Amino acid sequence: MGAQIRVYRQKIVSTTSMRKIFKAMELIATSRIGKARARVSSSLPYANAITRAVSAVASQSEIDHPLTTEPEQIRRAAVLIMTSDRGLAGSYSATVLKQAESLLELLREEGKEVKPYLVGRKAQAYFDFRGRSYEQVWTGGTDAPEFETAREIGRVLLDQFGTDFEDGGVDEIHVVYTRFRSMVIQEPTVVRLLPLEVVEEEAGSESDLLPLYEYEPEPERVLDALLPRYIESRIFAALLQAAASELAARQRAMKSAGDNATDLIKKYTRLRNTARQAEITQELSEIVAGADALSAS
Repeated sequence: MGAQIRVYRQKIVSTTSMRKIFKAMELIATSRIGKARARVSSSLPYANAITRAVSAVASQSEIDHPLTTEPEQIRRAAVLIMTSDRGLAGSYSATVLKQAESLLELLREEGKEVKPYLVGRKAQAYFDFRGRSYEQVWTGGTDAPEFETAREIGRVLLDQFGTDFEDGGVDEIHVVYTRFRSMVIQEPTVVRLLPLEVVEEEAGSESDLLPLYEYEPEPERVLDALLPRYIESRIFAALLQAAASELAARQRAMKSAGDNATDLIKKYTRLRNTARQAEITQELSEIVAGADALSAS
Protein backbone atom coordinates (compact mmCIF):
# COMPACT_ATOMS: atom_id res chain seq x y z
CA MET A 1 0.00 0.00 0.00
CA GLY A 2 2.80 2.40 0.87
CA ALA A 3 4.40 1.91 -2.57
CA GLN A 4 1.05 2.53 -4.22
CA ILE A 5 0.59 5.79 -2.33
CA ARG A 6 4.06 6.94 -3.38
CA VAL A 7 3.27 6.21 -7.03
CA TYR A 8 0.05 8.25 -6.90
CA ARG A 9 1.84 11.07 -5.09
CA GLN A 10 4.53 11.18 -7.81
CA LYS A 11 1.87 11.20 -10.52
CA ILE A 12 0.08 14.09 -8.81
CA VAL A 13 3.31 16.11 -8.60
CA SER A 14 4.28 15.48 -12.23
CA THR A 15 0.77 16.19 -13.54
CA THR A 16 0.63 19.41 -11.51
CA SER A 17 3.91 20.54 -13.08
CA MET A 18 2.57 19.74 -16.55
CA ARG A 19 -0.62 21.68 -15.81
CA LYS A 20 1.46 24.74 -14.93
CA ILE A 21 3.25 24.47 -18.29
CA PHE A 22 -0.06 24.10 -20.14
CA LYS A 23 -1.51 27.10 -18.32
CA ALA A 24 1.54 29.22 -19.07
CA MET A 25 1.41 28.35 -22.77
CA GLU A 26 -2.31 29.05 -22.87
CA LEU A 27 -1.74 32.49 -21.33
CA ILE A 28 1.08 33.24 -23.78
CA ALA A 29 -1.10 32.28 -26.74
CA THR A 30 -3.99 34.33 -25.34
CA SER A 31 -1.79 37.40 -24.95
CA ARG A 32 -0.43 37.10 -28.49
CA ILE A 33 -3.62 36.22 -30.37
CA GLY A 34 -4.94 39.77 -30.08
CA LYS A 35 -1.88 41.20 -31.84
CA ALA A 36 -2.01 38.46 -34.47
CA ARG A 37 -5.66 39.20 -35.24
CA ALA A 38 -4.89 42.92 -35.44
CA ARG A 39 -2.11 42.23 -37.95
CA VAL A 40 -4.50 40.16 -40.06
CA SER A 41 -7.08 42.96 -40.01
CA SER A 42 -4.52 45.65 -40.81
CA SER A 43 -3.16 43.67 -43.78
CA LEU A 44 -6.56 43.39 -45.46
CA PRO A 45 -6.92 47.02 -46.75
CA TYR A 46 -3.60 46.87 -48.61
CA ALA A 47 -4.27 43.34 -49.90
CA ASN A 48 -7.71 44.38 -51.13
CA ALA A 49 -6.43 47.59 -52.73
CA ILE A 50 -3.63 45.90 -54.64
CA THR A 51 -6.01 43.09 -55.60
CA ARG A 52 -8.41 45.64 -57.11
CA ALA A 53 -5.55 47.32 -58.96
CA VAL A 54 -4.31 44.03 -60.41
CA SER A 55 -7.89 43.08 -61.29
CA ALA A 56 -8.35 46.33 -63.15
CA VAL A 57 -5.11 46.00 -65.11
CA ALA A 58 -5.72 42.34 -65.95
CA SER A 59 -9.39 42.69 -66.90
CA GLN A 60 -9.39 46.06 -68.67
CA SER A 61 -6.31 45.50 -70.83
CA GLU A 62 -6.07 43.27 -73.87
CA ILE A 63 -2.60 42.03 -73.07
CA ASP A 64 -0.88 38.65 -73.14
CA HIS A 65 1.16 38.58 -69.95
CA PRO A 66 2.72 35.34 -68.62
CA LEU A 67 1.52 36.06 -65.08
CA THR A 68 -2.13 36.36 -66.12
CA THR A 69 -2.34 33.95 -69.07
CA GLU A 70 -3.18 30.29 -68.59
CA PRO A 71 -0.53 28.15 -70.32
CA GLU A 72 -1.65 25.58 -72.85
CA GLN A 73 -0.12 22.75 -70.86
CA ILE A 74 0.78 22.77 -67.15
CA ARG A 75 3.56 20.26 -66.60
CA ARG A 76 5.09 21.28 -63.26
CA ALA A 77 3.58 23.00 -60.20
CA ALA A 78 5.11 24.58 -57.10
CA VAL A 79 3.24 24.05 -53.83
CA LEU A 80 3.98 26.26 -50.80
CA ILE A 81 2.91 24.50 -47.57
CA MET A 82 2.59 26.58 -44.39
CA THR A 83 2.77 24.83 -41.00
CA SER A 84 4.13 25.76 -37.57
CA ASP A 85 7.60 25.63 -36.04
CA ARG A 86 6.35 24.25 -32.72
CA GLY A 87 3.90 21.62 -31.61
CA LEU A 88 1.34 21.66 -28.80
CA ALA A 89 -1.22 23.23 -31.13
CA GLY A 90 -3.62 20.34 -31.48
CA SER A 91 -4.14 19.14 -35.04
CA TYR A 92 -3.16 22.46 -36.62
CA SER A 93 -0.14 21.28 -38.62
CA ALA A 94 -1.58 17.81 -39.24
CA THR A 95 -4.69 19.32 -40.84
CA VAL A 96 -2.63 21.53 -43.16
CA LEU A 97 -0.40 18.60 -44.15
CA LYS A 98 -3.45 16.45 -44.84
CA GLN A 99 -4.84 19.16 -47.12
CA ALA A 100 -1.46 19.46 -48.82
CA GLU A 101 -1.30 15.71 -49.39
CA SER A 102 -4.69 15.81 -51.09
CA LEU A 103 -3.50 18.62 -53.36
CA LEU A 104 -0.22 16.86 -54.21
CA GLU A 105 -2.08 13.66 -55.05
CA LEU A 106 -4.53 15.57 -57.25
CA LEU A 107 -1.75 17.35 -59.13
CA ARG A 108 0.10 14.08 -59.75
CA GLU A 109 -3.09 12.43 -60.99
CA GLU A 110 -3.34 15.29 -63.52
CA GLY A 111 0.12 14.35 -64.76
CA LYS A 112 1.92 17.30 -63.20
CA GLU A 113 5.31 17.20 -61.55
CA VAL A 114 5.30 18.78 -58.08
CA LYS A 115 7.97 20.90 -56.38
CA PRO A 116 7.16 21.42 -52.67
CA TYR A 117 8.27 24.51 -50.76
CA LEU A 118 7.85 24.37 -46.98
CA VAL A 119 7.25 26.87 -44.20
CA GLY A 120 7.67 25.62 -40.61
CA ARG A 121 9.66 22.87 -38.93
CA LYS A 122 6.61 20.60 -38.72
CA ALA A 123 6.39 20.40 -42.51
CA GLN A 124 10.14 19.87 -42.74
CA ALA A 125 10.02 17.05 -40.16
CA TYR A 126 7.06 15.49 -41.99
CA PHE A 127 8.93 15.34 -45.30
CA ASP A 128 12.26 14.34 -43.74
CA PHE A 129 10.70 11.47 -41.77
CA ARG A 130 9.20 10.04 -44.96
CA GLY A 131 12.36 10.57 -46.98
CA ARG A 132 10.62 12.89 -49.42
CA SER A 133 12.43 15.71 -51.17
CA TYR A 134 11.51 19.39 -51.14
CA GLU A 135 13.01 22.43 -52.82
CA GLN A 136 13.40 24.91 -49.95
CA VAL A 137 12.23 25.45 -46.39
CA TRP A 138 11.74 28.56 -44.25
CA THR A 139 11.68 28.13 -40.47
CA GLY A 140 11.53 30.42 -37.45
CA GLY A 141 8.82 32.87 -36.49
CA THR A 142 5.76 31.12 -37.91
CA ASP A 143 3.67 32.54 -35.06
CA ALA A 144 5.02 36.08 -35.73
CA PRO A 145 5.93 36.28 -39.44
CA GLU A 146 7.93 39.13 -40.93
CA PHE A 147 7.38 40.73 -44.31
CA GLU A 148 10.97 40.00 -45.33
CA THR A 149 10.16 36.30 -45.18
CA ALA A 150 7.17 36.79 -47.48
CA ARG A 151 9.33 38.87 -49.82
CA GLU A 152 11.99 36.14 -50.00
CA ILE A 153 9.39 33.43 -50.61
CA GLY A 154 7.74 35.52 -53.30
CA ARG A 155 11.06 36.17 -55.01
CA VAL A 156 11.94 32.47 -55.07
CA LEU A 157 8.54 31.43 -56.41
CA LEU A 158 8.45 34.16 -59.05
CA ASP A 159 11.94 33.18 -60.21
CA GLN A 160 10.73 29.61 -60.57
CA PHE A 161 7.62 30.76 -62.43
CA GLY A 162 9.68 32.88 -64.80
CA THR A 163 12.05 30.00 -65.62
CA ASP A 164 11.38 27.72 -68.59
CA PHE A 165 10.16 24.21 -67.93
CA GLU A 166 13.24 22.69 -69.52
CA ASP A 167 15.41 24.64 -67.05
CA GLY A 168 13.43 23.44 -64.02
CA GLY A 169 10.80 26.15 -63.86
CA VAL A 170 7.15 25.76 -62.89
CA ASP A 171 3.91 26.57 -64.72
CA GLU A 172 1.71 27.29 -61.71
CA ILE A 173 2.03 28.07 -57.99
CA HIS A 174 -0.27 26.91 -55.19
CA VAL A 175 -0.33 27.89 -51.50
CA VAL A 176 -1.70 25.68 -48.71
CA TYR A 177 -2.32 27.51 -45.44
CA THR A 178 -4.89 27.87 -42.65
CA ARG A 179 -7.38 30.69 -43.02
CA PHE A 180 -8.38 32.37 -39.75
CA ARG A 181 -12.15 32.73 -39.53
CA SER A 182 -12.60 33.11 -35.78
CA MET A 183 -11.17 31.88 -32.50
CA VAL A 184 -13.13 28.67 -33.00
CA ILE A 185 -12.94 28.17 -36.77
CA GLN A 186 -9.73 27.90 -38.77
CA GLU A 187 -9.95 26.38 -42.24
CA PRO A 188 -7.15 24.73 -44.23
CA THR A 189 -7.22 26.50 -47.59
CA VAL A 190 -5.68 25.97 -51.02
CA VAL A 191 -5.13 29.02 -53.26
CA ARG A 192 -3.58 29.11 -56.71
CA LEU A 193 -1.43 32.21 -56.91
CA LEU A 194 -0.15 31.92 -60.47
CA PRO A 195 -1.34 32.03 -63.18
CA LEU A 196 -3.24 34.85 -61.57
CA GLU A 197 -6.59 34.14 -59.97
CA VAL A 198 -7.76 37.43 -58.52
CA VAL A 199 -9.57 36.75 -55.23
CA GLU A 200 -10.15 39.51 -52.68
CA GLU A 201 -9.71 38.77 -49.00
CA GLU A 202 -13.02 40.44 -48.16
CA ALA A 203 -15.82 40.85 -50.67
CA GLY A 204 -17.13 44.38 -51.11
CA SER A 205 -20.66 45.43 -51.97
CA GLU A 206 -22.12 44.44 -55.32
CA SER A 207 -22.18 48.07 -56.41
CA ASP A 208 -18.40 48.37 -56.09
CA LEU A 209 -16.81 48.77 -59.51
CA LEU A 210 -13.21 48.36 -60.49
CA PRO A 211 -11.53 51.73 -61.06
CA LEU A 212 -10.59 52.80 -64.56
CA TYR A 213 -6.91 53.47 -65.10
CA GLU A 214 -4.89 55.22 -67.75
CA TYR A 215 -1.55 53.46 -68.06
CA GLU A 216 1.76 55.22 -68.30
CA PRO A 217 3.83 53.38 -69.38
CA GLU A 218 2.07 50.46 -71.14
CA PRO A 219 0.04 47.86 -69.14
CA GLU A 220 2.70 45.16 -69.58
CA ARG A 221 5.24 47.20 -67.64
CA VAL A 222 2.61 48.07 -65.03
CA LEU A 223 1.95 44.35 -64.50
CA ASP A 224 5.68 43.62 -64.33
CA ALA A 225 5.97 46.11 -61.45
CA LEU A 226 2.63 45.41 -59.76
CA LEU A 227 2.32 41.63 -59.76
CA PRO A 228 5.44 40.86 -57.66
CA ARG A 229 4.08 43.17 -54.97
CA TYR A 230 0.71 41.49 -55.29
CA ILE A 231 2.28 38.04 -54.79
CA GLU A 232 4.27 39.27 -51.79
CA SER A 233 1.15 40.75 -50.20
CA ARG A 234 -0.83 37.55 -50.76
CA ILE A 235 1.92 35.39 -49.27
CA PHE A 236 2.32 37.73 -46.30
CA ALA A 237 -1.45 37.74 -45.73
CA ALA A 238 -1.42 33.93 -45.79
CA LEU A 239 1.46 33.89 -43.27
CA LEU A 240 -0.46 36.23 -40.96
CA GLN A 241 -3.62 34.14 -41.26
CA ALA A 242 -1.62 31.00 -40.51
CA ALA A 243 0.02 32.64 -37.48
CA ALA A 244 -3.33 33.70 -36.01
CA SER A 245 -4.72 30.22 -36.65
CA GLU A 246 -1.70 28.60 -34.98
CA LEU A 247 -2.08 30.73 -31.83
CA ALA A 248 -5.82 30.09 -31.67
CA ALA A 249 -5.26 26.35 -32.07
CA ARG A 250 -2.54 26.37 -29.41
CA GLN A 251 -4.75 28.29 -26.98
CA ARG A 252 -7.57 25.74 -27.35
CA ALA A 253 -5.19 22.79 -27.15
CA MET A 254 -3.48 24.07 -24.01
CA LYS A 255 -6.79 24.86 -22.34
CA SER A 256 -8.01 21.34 -23.11
CA ALA A 257 -4.72 19.85 -21.88
CA GLY A 258 -4.92 21.88 -18.66
CA ASP A 259 -8.50 20.73 -18.04
CA ASN A 260 -7.48 17.12 -18.64
CA ALA A 261 -4.55 17.52 -16.24
CA THR A 262 -6.94 18.86 -13.59
CA ASP A 263 -9.18 15.82 -14.05
CA LEU A 264 -6.17 13.50 -13.77
CA ILE A 265 -5.05 15.20 -10.55
CA LYS A 266 -8.52 14.70 -9.07
CA LYS A 267 -8.48 11.06 -10.15
CA TYR A 268 -5.02 10.38 -8.71
CA THR A 269 -5.97 12.20 -5.50
CA ARG A 270 -9.02 9.96 -5.04
CA LEU A 271 -6.94 6.85 -5.74
CA ARG A 272 -4.26 8.00 -3.28
CA ASN A 273 -6.85 8.67 -0.60
CA THR A 274 -8.45 5.27 -1.23
CA ALA A 275 -5.09 3.56 -0.93
CA ARG A 276 -4.33 5.48 2.27
CA GLN A 277 -7.69 4.53 3.78
CA ALA A 278 -7.11 0.91 2.84
CA GLU A 279 -3.68 1.03 4.48
CA ILE A 280 -5.12 2.56 7.66
CA THR A 281 -7.91 -0.02 7.73
CA GLN A 282 -5.40 -2.84 7.34
CA GLU A 283 -3.23 -1.46 10.14
CA LEU A 284 -6.25 -1.17 12.43
CA SER A 285 -7.29 -4.71 11.59
CA GLU A 286 -3.80 -5.99 12.42
CA ILE A 287 -3.81 -4.07 15.73
CA VAL A 288 -7.24 -5.43 16.68
CA ALA A 289 -6.22 -8.95 15.67
CA GLY A 290 -3.05 -8.68 17.73
CA ALA A 291 -4.99 -7.38 20.76
CA ASP A 292 -7.48 -10.23 20.45
CA ALA A 293 -4.66 -12.74 20.31
CA LEU A 294 -3.02 -11.29 23.39
CA SER A 295 -6.28 -11.29 25.35
CA ALA A 296 -7.03 -14.86 24.31
CA SER A 297 -3.65 -16.07 25.51
